[in-house]
Amino acid sequence: MTDFYIKTNRIFSPWRKYAWIFTLTVAVGGLWFPILGLLVLPVMAGLTVTAFFRGRFWCGNICPHGSLFDSLVYPVTSNRKIPKFFKSKLFGWAFFGFFTFNLVRKFIRVSALWGTYQFWERLGFIFVASYLMVTVAGGLASVLFSARTWCNFCPMGTLQKISYRIGKWTGLNKETDLKITAESTDMCHSCGKCARVCPMQLTPYEAFDENGQFVNENCIRCSTCVYNCPGDVLHLANAKEAKAIRESVDLTGYEHRKAFPATIARITPVNETTNEYVFHFEDDNVVYRSGQFILVKIQDIPEMYRAYSISAFDISAKTVTIDVKKTPNGYGTGIIFDTFEEGQKVTLQGPMGHELLVDKNAKEVVLVAGGIGITPFRAIVKDLVENDDHEIEKFTLVYGANQEKEFMFDEEFRSYADQSDKFEYIKVVAFDDSYAGPKGFVTDVLKDMDLTDNKIYMCGPPPMTKAAEKMLLSMDVPTTDIAYESA
Repeated sequence: MTDFYIKTNRIFSPWRKYAWIFTLTVAVGGLWFPILGLLVLPVMAGLTVTAFFRGRFWCGNICPHGSLFDSLVYPVTSNRKIPKFFKSKLFGWAFFGFFTFNLVRKFIRVSALWGTYQFWERLGFIFVASYLMVTVAGGLASVLFSARTWCNFCPMGTLQKISYRIGKWTGLNKETDLKITAESTDMCHSCGKCARVCPMQLTPYEAFDENGQFVNENCIRCSTCVYNCPGDVLHLANAKEAKAIRESVDLTGYEHRKAFPATIARITPVNETTNEYVFHFEDDNVVYRSGQFILVKIQDIPEMYRAYSISAFDISAKTVTIDVKKTPNGYGTGIIFDTFEEGQKVTLQGPMGHELLVDKNAKEVVLVAGGIGITPFRAIVKDLVENDDHEIEKFTLVYGANQEKEFMFDEEFRSYADQSDKFEYIKVVAFDDSYAGPKGFVTDVLKDMDLTDNKIYMCGPPPMTKAAEKMLLSMDVPTTDIAYESA
């Protein structure tokens, strides 16, 4: 089974990439030039002041040791779960007390040399020894467990939490205190990606407060979860900004989100890598619009879901259908393919989503699909062909795949094209010399189309949607006429 924790990019600035040079300069160079240890004094002052206003922001963005762990050690770390012992409050405070006691004891000894140059050298060496200890012990813990293991009980981290609490108590850091913020918890997929990439192995998606903010004091504000959120709903914001974000977000398509139990009624292989799952539910109040997706619960601890586009929905039979492609080393798809069985009880959430809700007052519509991204368009095309509750004069499906054998629901789409004069079905294959139809990518088809007055909806791998969006914008298609969802 795929490991829970994911290695991902944590370096978002030159400082975070190269600040480790400072660490080695002090920890190693200080063995020959102890006076270098005095450079730690402004570091301690800086992290204490920064923490007063921004919590542990220093740890995630400025700390030289953090840079060492993320830049040099992270590539070789086992990235395992950090032992609870190292994350416990009791151990953190006990280690802080032990560290502080020894530091003060050494300061007292050195104070006898006050007024001499030797005093400064001996004082500097105290910090050199401490920096070297953190480098060795923290580096070892990083290799054995996870890169930021040390940061869970780092004395300087505890010092920052003390300073931060004073800032909160005085109320002076309200505007400067930036926290991980969700646009709306209703839009969170509960996929656990933020927890899987978190350097501190926290679970933001399980702990947002009423304002949609993650208030855990151990959060180092590194923005790794922001950069990796699949739903793109996370930000770093203060309380005032969080309120503005919450009030401005469009919750169309999420107003009927709900959790409801279901039973796996049928599992059918579609091709070598894809299975179709049909869920039967009893709830009478499940509201669905074609183009939406559903969340499927994959585990209880921590509670996690996976989002899948709904390819078919039958309110009379009370069934919802999804198609799941197994991805190499995929955590969620691995669980679904290996453990889901017919007759099994599962929890679903939704339906929800507005990115692919087709404007039924549009003159023309183009649907662009790549690979498994075809699933939402199965339901959308069926709706547009079989129902006349729209003003659309023409709708076209451009479906791209690497090989001809990868096309899904091909017969259905051809049948819909035969049924409706308004529907055009275009397939394009990228890497199959034996295919007799159009070859290339979806962009090769789109560039030859007249897209005036068209609303364009896309779903597929991010490289496809990004490339298509870039080309559409170059063709002067307004941004407001382009909507997409990554598959």
